[in-house]
Parts: sequence; C-alpha cells; structure tokens
Amino acid sequence: MRKKSLTTLLKNHKLALVIILTGSLSWSLTMIRSGLVYSYGAGFWGPNGHDGIWHIALIKQIAQGNFQMPVFAGEALKNYHIGFDLLVAILHRVTTVPVMNLYFQILPPTMAVSVGILVYKLINSWQNEKAALWSLFFVYFGGSLGWLISFVRNQTFYGESMFWSQQAVSTLINPPFALSLVILMLALTNLQQYISHSDNKNFLFSLLLFGVLIEIKAYAGALALGALFVTAIFRFIVTKKYDLLLMFLGSSVLSLLIFLPLNQNSGSLLVFKPFWFLETMMGLSDRFGWQRFYEAMLAYRSGNIWIKAIAAYLTAFFIFIIGNFGIRMISLLHLIKLSKNYKKIDEINIFLLSIFGAGIFVPMLFLQKGTPWNTIQFFYYSLFIAAIYAGVSMQYVNKYLKIFIIVFTIPTSFATLNYHYLTSTPPARVPDYELEALEFLKGQSGGIVLTYPFDEKEVAKAEAPRPLRQYVSTAYASAYTGKLVYLEDEINLNITDYDWKTRRQNVLDFYKSLDHEYVYNFLRDNNISYIYWVDDQRATLGETQLGIRQVFDNGEVKIYRVE
Repeated sequence: MRKKSLTTLLKNHKLALVIILTGSLSWSLTMIRSGLVYSYGAGFWGPNGHDGIWHIALIKQIAQGNFQMPVFAGEALKNYHIGFDLLVAILHRVTTVPVMNLYFQILPPTMAVSVGILVYKLINSWQNEKAALWSLFFVYFGGSLGWLISFVRNQTFYGESMFWSQQAVSTLINPPFALSLVILMLALTNLQQYISHSDNKNFLFSLLLFGVLIEIKAYAGALALGALFVTAIFRFIVTKKYDLLLMFLGSSVLSLLIFLPLNQNSGSLLVFKPFWFLETMMGLSDRFGWQRFYEAMLAYRSGNIWIKAIAAYLTAFFIFIIGNFGIRMISLLHLIKLSKNYKKIDEINIFLLSIFGAGIFVPMLFLQKGTPWNTIQFFYYSLFIAAIYAGVSMQYVNKYLKIFIIVFTIPTSFATLNYHYLTSTPPARVPDYELEALEFLKGQSGGIVLTYPFDEKEVAKAEAPRPLRQYVSTAYASAYTGKLVYLEDEINLNITDYDWKTRRQNVLDFYKSLDHEYVYNFLRDNNISYIYWVDDQRATLGETQLGIRQVFDNGEVKIYRVE
C-alpha cells in the first residue's frame, strides 16, 4: 500500500477528524469538570473523588523528589506503577501548571486525541481508511449490552459495567490505562513500520516503548511483552528472522530494570481464584444479578456435579463475553475470515490476537490480593483490540446493518455521561471551608500530617455532594497540601499491600487514650508535625497533654502544630 503521511490522511479525510474530536469530547467529559471550584466547593464526578485524588497526592510527592507513600508516611512507595504519575510530575515541574489542572483538564483530552490519531494511523496503514474510520468509532464509543438489560428490566439505560468491565467512555477515568493505550499504539505503529521497512530507528523505538509500558500500566506491560514473545516466535517460524526475539529480550530487560525497584513483591499480589468474575457477575445485584443461576452454579461445583457445573460456567462465560463486547462481537467476522485464509495472518494480527486472548484468560483465573476486581483491567485491552477488529469487520456489513450497529453501540456512552458525569452536582466535594484550611496547611513548613481515620458511619450522615471525608477513604489531605499523611486512603493501601490495619488501630488508640505520656510520645515517635481535625473530630485528651498548639481555626476546621 502506498505510504501516506498522517497529515495528508487527516487533511484528505475530514471524517476522521470529526470522529476523533467527537470521541475525545465524550471521553473528556468524564474528567474535565472535576477538580474545579463551584459554589459548594471543589467537585468530583464518578470515581475521580477517590482515584483522581490518589494520583494527585502521588504526583505532588514525586514532583518534590519524594518517593514515600503519600498516605502512609515513613514507608517507601511499593507495588505500584508510577509511569503516568512521574510524567505528570515532570510536566508540572517544567510548566508550573497546577497538578489538578494537568490531571483533569489538560491531559485527558490530549490523551484521547492521541489514541484516536494513532489508531487511525495504524489501521489505515495496516488495513485501509474505511477500516480505520470504523475502528475509531468502536474505540471511542464501544459499549456493553448492559443498557439493553436495564431497559428490559426497569426502562433505564444504566448498566455500563453490569458484566464487570468498564467500557470505552470511561477510558480516561483511569489515566494510566489511557496513557498505556497511547504508548501501546505508538509501539505497534513503529513495529508495523519496522516490519515493512526494516528501519533500525523504528526497531529501537519499539523496543523502548514496549520496555517502558510496564511502568505506565503493569497489566499492559505484561500483556504486551507476552504478545511480543508470541509474535517473535511466529516471525521466526515463518521467516527464520530472529529480530523480534532480540526486541523482546531488550524490552524485557528494560522492563525489569525499571519495574523491579518499586515492585519486588508484586508477583505475590496475584492469587489463583478461577471464575470469580463469572460467579460475582451472576450473584451480585449491582451486576447481571441472576440469583437462581448463581446458586445453581455454586451447588453444581461444590457437589462435584461436573457436567452441569461445566455447562453452567460456560453459559456464564458466554454471558460475560457477549454482554461486555456487545456489538463489538462483529469482530468475529474478520477473525473467521482470517481463519479461512490463514496465510494472510501477519505479525500485527498475531500481536493483537495474543493480547486479546490473554486479556480474557488472565482475569478468568486470577485476582489481585486486597482488591480482587482490579484484574478485570487485563480485560480492558481485549475490549480495545475487539474495537479495532470490529472496525475492520465493518467492510463485510451492508449499510442497513451499519445503522443498526451504530444505534446499538451509542447508548452505553450516552447513559454513562448522562447519569454520572453531566449531573448538575457531583457525588463528592471538598467544601470551601476545607479548601481554605488545606491551603493554609499547604503553606506551612514540611512535616507529617495526622488526620482522623475514615469512618464509614459518617457516610450516611452526609447528603450529596458529600465531603470527601464522608465519601470514601481518600488521599485528599495529602493531595491538597502536598504533605505526607500518617494514615489516609486505606483503599490504595490495601491494593499496594501495606499493613494499614495495625496503623489504623494505633491511631484510634491514640485518640481514645487517657495516658498522657503515651499520647505525647505517639506524636513525636511518629514524627507527626500537624493535626487536621474537621467539625467535632478531636482526641480524648486536650492540647496541653498532647503538647500541641492551634495554628488555624475557621469555625469548621482546626489545625494544630506539634510543639
């Protein structure tokens, strides 16, 4: 195929620009309203009130050259891929643009547009322009069939993650995932160009990108290295060339060098738990929720009724696949065509199919310790690959079926945005009085901050938009002050395998204790410099016994300095 520059392609095909800009807008709407200050304080939509706050806390520590766990002061950061956060920290230091704006308003649309451009460039070069256009459509708007089930059951369009996996519209709420797609597509584009032209520059660039991917998103790195190995074996068998094996070895060494220092024990975070997603999908009311089927599955399995158990689990698996892929199941058309003409299978097909298969296989068998559903993120890449193949398959579909496909694809994006991100008020906020207090604390000299542990009982007391302290356990004190917090965001501490429960009990004991010497020494032994209390939060003993001095009080928030 005659090679065309990306500029020429986009100039001559304005429809690609329309899809990229429209799709990028739909993705960005999940992010750009969060973090801004409104009449009720700083608002946060969707999971941004937890996940976004965590990233901002981590980014601010890295920007200061500090690689401690921001919400577990005194401990080094571990078991976490920091590539995205490191990039934002560097951008913040270079540009001085506030981290909050980089995270919510600037980088999301930038990454969304980048994904679209790279998908279009790769598929146009590898297949053709029509396939590239349709791939763009599915990459940006692909959705599950959850909306259809919800409509039948209760005449609503909820249900994006009814079958467990998030869909295309939610890509940016997980910025490391979005950035990993940019890196993955850039690496694939260079790989395709290397295979076509044997350019050493493309070889080295692909090696570098595949190598660093694991620090952007560990799930993506593992899948990409596995796919690169399979592709290298395929290329060696077919052409007797071992160049991709050298690329795989180079990328693997680079991945180990940048990943192991912060993730030496990450392998122990995966536990073997086959079919957990199938069982919970059928059993939980906020998922597919077919209770009788769920009970039958477990009964057959526990009773060793293997024929019925196999039939039940296979049925659940097909529901999982069809429900999540939705109209993207049309990708089977191209895969069937490839199987009939297997001589046309090339290295890019092998790479994509390897990720596609592994992304389905891994979460069916493994969970992540602490937060089991995190391994569903492997599956996100299978959905992305399916979107590409669905676009390629559209060349086999007549125009009337294409209209049907568009109509059945769009509702997931529409419903998610309408119900979760375009509401007048968000579910979570940082109130004005806390913004004032946190800004004051930010301006104080360095030191560890002690806050009150998150109390789930407080959630029911607050109405939306809930203050973050009454929403979920978040890193908001660290995120807004840039300081280390003694204990905060128990959710991420659980994911990264810290012994936070012991520390939480120690903090609770400190607040309840009547032992003057114990509470006095607790603050100093743990190098705590500030105490941050909201509303009626306080310790049992007073300022004198604790050895603290009030430095801020706006009627709602009190801040104390440890003398």
